[in-house]
Amino acid sequence: MGSKIYVGGLPYSTTEQQLSDLFAAHGTVASSRIITDKFTGQSRGFGFVEMSSDAEAQAAITALNGTQLGGRTLTVNEARPQEPRSGGGGRGGFGGGRS
Repeated sequence: MGSKIYVGGLPYSTTEQQLSDLFAAHGTVASSRIITDKFTGQSRGFGFVEMSSDAEAQAAITALNGTQLGGRTLTVNEARPQEPRSGGGGRGGFGGGRS
């Protein structure tokens, strides 16, 4: 079990400090991050917390999964490794102009 935790179902107004404070009750928080939309900067409703040990991470998952925050039910579990993304979108190559 890794010490990185996925947290879903966050209220869109949640700050990284609030997320960190929520998990600090269960151990030492190494980092917290709210994922935001790259165009609007608006929270996407999920984030990640990294705890200093696997035992603290497991304690936080057990204590917080299924609890309420701001009227929303949290989904808290071990973060899976990010899957590799394929190269850029759109069309590949450059146009076939005729002379």
